[in-house]
Amino acid sequence: QVQLVESGGGLVQAGGSLRLSCAASGSIFSINAMGWYRQAPGAQRELVADITSGGSTNYADSVKGRFTISRDNAKNTVYLQMNSLKPEDTAVYYCAAGDLEYYSGSYYLSNAYWGQGTQVTVSS
Repeated sequence: QVQLVESGGGLVQAGGSLRLSCAASGSIFSINAMGWYRQAPGAQRELVADITSGGSTNYADSVKGRFTISRDNAKNTVYLQMNSLKPEDTAVYYCAAGDLEYYSGSYYLSNAYWGQGTQVTVSS
């Protein structure tokens, strides 16, 4: 089992920045990738960024150039730095850990563990 605890969400004005953190504990040796999903009301959950155990990263087109995912292996923590935030970034953001897969043009995490989610609200 893997436990994920997120922090860092909140309310910010458009153009502002937030940093999300996700601390992992438990059987973390079983994880080969971690990532951040988000889900807006009425929308499907989407993977916005992921990072493998080797440090390779992928980003959704909607966040490229604005969001940066990173990890601190000593702290078993993954971060999502979000800059130039837009109202359309408003969503619940979930940390996930699992196996990185690629299908039909998109990455996703299979066999995933999930955090509880943290709300990010960007006002216009």
